[in-house]
Amino acid sequence: MTQNLVSAIPQKRWLHVIPVAVVMYMLAYLDRNNVSIILTFIGKNDPSMALSDSAKGMAAGIFFLGYMVLQIPGALLAQKWSAKKTVVILMVLWGFAAIACGMVRDETQLYVARFVLGVFEGGVWPACLVLLAHWFPLKERARANALWMICLPLSNMLMAPLTGVLLEVASWRTVFVIEGVPPLVWAIVWWFVIKDHPHQSSAISTVEREYVRAELAKDRQLTAGLPQSSYAAALRSGRTWVLIGIYFSWMAGFYGFSLWLPNAIRALVGDSPSLVGWLTAIPYGCALVGMLLVSRWSDKTGNRRLAVAVPMLVGLVVMVAGQWVGSPLIAIVALCVVGMGIYSPYGPFWVVPAENLPPAVLAFSIGLINALGNLGGFVGPYLVGWLNDATGRSSTGYYVLAGLLLVSVVMTMTFVKNPNLVTARREVELERV
Repeated sequence: MTQNLVSAIPQKRWLHVIPVAVVMYMLAYLDRNNVSIILTFIGKNDPSMALSDSAKGMAAGIFFLGYMVLQIPGALLAQKWSAKKTVVILMVLWGFAAIACGMVRDETQLYVARFVLGVFEGGVWPACLVLLAHWFPLKERARANALWMICLPLSNMLMAPLTGVLLEVASWRTVFVIEGVPPLVWAIVWWFVIKDHPHQSSAISTVEREYVRAELAKDRQLTAGLPQSSYAAALRSGRTWVLIGIYFSWMAGFYGFSLWLPNAIRALVGDSPSLVGWLTAIPYGCALVGMLLVSRWSDKTGNRRLAVAVPMLVGLVVMVAGQWVGSPLIAIVALCVVGMGIYSPYGPFWVVPAENLPPAVLAFSIGLINALGNLGGFVGPYLVGWLNDATGRSSTGYYVLAGLLLVSVVMTMTFVKNPNLVTARREVELERV
């Protein structure tokens, strides 16, 4: 009976919030990851900006040093002030920073522009997670997170071909400028459509608003047993540092793979930017499917641990095996499997803090996890570039990335527990029927 009542609840918020958030972060991810294709060809027709692999890794990775600056402030501003306003301000600032990447004149200026871009994008991720937590209860959160986070593979799937085509007809500087403009336009849409809470939106029915309010109240009841703590206690919490360790190792492997993927494909198919762009899109299309399937399974079973660890394990095993593949076709298939493996844990992982950390420090902890964990995004790309230069072989870097992913898998299986929230929620609902 409860299930029938729930299925009768309007679901307009899914179409009202998620698509706008997806486009917003697609544009952020475009301005973050277009560098992976641009750097592959940056010195081809511009010898003054010819970069070594180590320098390319630095240009890609230094973004994440800036990215950590506003993680905690962004999360706290979203929680205590407004997620909507925090995101729109940062969207405008990162748009101008992305345009600035096309105006640099030397390697050092490129590093600075990428660092500043990271600063302004850094507060957006935790602010959007806070926003989604206001609109979707825990039993829907992995799906909501995953539907929003499909912006990650979707951005690369759609924008990698676009960047490749643009590089055929325009300079890399012009491409940076062109791709920095859309966030400035989308900020207007975000401002007029997004609200911080369902009760502020006239587009959502009274029935749906009340449903969300009641479900979030149940979540507070189910997590009431978690020990409350201060920010200082959150910093000392073993749970928080375990999640940081898992995320750091994962992001090192994740971005090491993602930001060097176009370079790997170029080695397979040659020097055409448009062909590299189109083929780069294929692994991300597979990653999108994996994210949706794994997050749905995660919400159905409540098993966040396996939903994070198993896809990642599959991805790292195939990453290692792929270094021994000679056929370009089989190599691209292997890249698709790796993409699925390292993207699929996104939705389930970001439910783990909400299920394991006190609500009073959740925003702070999300910001801390994302800030320090994303330092792996600096380590992974730079490490691959440095190892490429040091050894003359790309396989060495990928072996190291696989090792980092394995650390994340082992930590997940060892330390992440699955709170029995699914059973507890059913018991609460049965009591109310």
